[in-house]
Amino acid sequence: MWAFVVPGVILAVVGVIWTLQGVDVLRGSVMSGSSLWATVGPVVLVVGLVLVVIGILNARHHRTR
Repeated sequence: MWAFVVPGVILAVVGVIWTLQGVDVLRGSVMSGSSLWATVGPVVLVVGLVLVVIGILNARHHRTR
């Protein structure tokens, strides 16, 4: 479970930060206002959320055995 959940949470947080920088909500970075990070951020966020879901489902599956 932790092998998926921990990296998933980290990726999700990074994805949110990158998205907010890309759409210029978080300023003061080279990434601020960049459409690249406004695009990459949500992708990384989704990958992180998928890993979290896989980790949780995997843990539930192992508990029911």
